Amino acid sequence: MNQPETYLDKILTPEQAKRKIAGWQHMGQAVVFTNGVFDLLHEGHLHSLAQAAQEGHHLVVGINSDASVKRLKGPDRPIQSQTTRAKILAALLLVDLVIVFDEDTPAELIERLQPDVLVKGGDYTAEKIAGADTVLQRGGRVVINPLIEGFSTTASIRRIKKD
Repeated sequence: MNQPETYLDKILTPEQAKRKIAGWQHMGQAVVFTNGVFDLLHEGHLHSLAQAAQEGHHLVVGINSDASVKRLKGPDRPIQSQTTRAKILAALLLVDLVIVFDEDTPAELIERLQPDVLVKGGDYTAEKIAGADTVLQRGGRVVINPLIEGFSTTASIRRIKKD
């Protein structure tokens, strides 16, 4: 992996990411995509990201924009801005690219990027994962990582408010 000049160089627009991903794929390297809000990074997130990174050569993480998080989680979220969340994820060695997306699901982004593997945590089925059809149609894989019990951003926020 070519190291970027700084971890901030890993935060790209969808168009920049598309070019980078196409280059990796041209060299025969598998690109893994996962997504989420990643509002307060916790052990469950780290486990899921580490599992996703093992599925290919490069891990690309899509994060919901602030506006998208507000629509999905309510007016009190996100706790941290999309800029902060992107920087935190980009600073992780196992993450190769971070892309902020404004839609409620990453389906359009996945269609644009064409990753080889799509990883989602939770108790989903492949049919219910946004973008799974895109990945499967081009011969890719969809992987569902089980959630680690006891770790959730919502629970963390409740604990913080309680103290």
